[in-house]
Amino acid sequence: MAEFRIEVRQFLAANARLRTGDESDWSRNVASTDEVVAADFRRRCHEWQKILYDNGWAGLAWPESFGGRGLTPAHQIVFGQEMAEFDVTSGFLTAAQALVGPTLMAHGTPEQQERYLAPLLSGEESWCQLFSEPGAGSDLASIATRAVLDGDEYVVNGQKVWTSSAQYADFGILIARTDPDAPKHGGITYFIVDMNSPGIDVRPLVQAQGVAHFNEVFLSDVRIPADNMVGPLGGGWKVTKTTLRSESSMISGASQSTGYPTVIATARRTGAVNDPVMRQKLAQVYSDERILKWMGWRTQTAVMQGRYELALHGSLLKNFFTNALTHRVELGLEMEGAEGMLLHEAEGDGFWQYQCLNQFAPKIGGGTEQVHKNNVSEQVLGLPRELLEDRDMPWIETRRS
Repeated sequence: MAEFRIEVRQFLAANARLRTGDESDWSRNVASTDEVVAADFRRRCHEWQKILYDNGWAGLAWPESFGGRGLTPAHQIVFGQEMAEFDVTSGFLTAAQALVGPTLMAHGTPEQQERYLAPLLSGEESWCQLFSEPGAGSDLASIATRAVLDGDEYVVNGQKVWTSSAQYADFGILIARTDPDAPKHGGITYFIVDMNSPGIDVRPLVQAQGVAHFNEVFLSDVRIPADNMVGPLGGGWKVTKTTLRSESSMISGASQSTGYPTVIATARRTGAVNDPVMRQKLAQVYSDERILKWMGWRTQTAVMQGRYELALHGSLLKNFFTNALTHRVELGLEMEGAEGMLLHEAEGDGFWQYQCLNQFAPKIGGGTEQVHKNNVSEQVLGLPRELLEDRDMPWIETRRS
């Protein structure tokens, strides 16, 4: 692995520059409210992903038959560790590859795999996830979007919400109800949908901090070829679980610009380091950061040694990550005092104000904190499952219908 790490460093040094930690880093513009800057960020993400693909560094752990290198997850971890030092990122393309790629490899037809996997891996085509709906987020299996067979096409009607980057996506992974008489988990089918199809209306949701990361998507008589079905008819919940499996871990491993060095810099600027109560809160930031690193190392060790029973549950990682994030960003505002009530007039163009408003995206995305607590209680602690009166009831008889 040491030789591989050297190879990675040589490639990165030849194709990227080290991060400076200041505003000259383009990779920090992931959530810029300036549309020109945001558009440049997306362009650079696509360019970087193409460089990775052309040089054999994309999809390291993907099987060679699907365009990857057939290496181990440990190789991917090492590459990620080294790339974190450089001013490069593939942005949301990475998330789409993590969610769509394994799903198509596991459940897609040979034709679907041949058509979609290579452009996904190269970054030529962007994807979004059309899962959550108003009233069906935490209880995803309650979705009401309908897909009705008409000849060799399915006609889809419904609404999706909280769809990240839908306004820039070429394709989407969509779950819809094809059998309303089956129990809610049993009547769902999984599709690939062309986001340029007639009847798709994408409406960005402008968040409190001024960006539109999420969207609501309306589908009105959208026609999807039956060949775009992934997995069997009515078997979409199993396919969906493949997609969701990596989502919480992916969120918990997200890089942050609000780490301890940033927090302590604000503490020194505002004089909070002289307050014993504030010092205790700063100590918690440091402790949380170290614990998160150790938790990550434990999971990485489990992967590298093939002892997956040692890996921490994704829900535990996700909740610890988001709770630590909340403490950091709210402490940042607290240390600023009256300045914390400002926005762009505050230090760093309102850095902590933006981060505080943005904390709710990872807390809700990929499943709420309460859902993940249920996962830990049932799947880790072995406690009884939550009683759901509509689990085995035909969906058409549920209140959601």
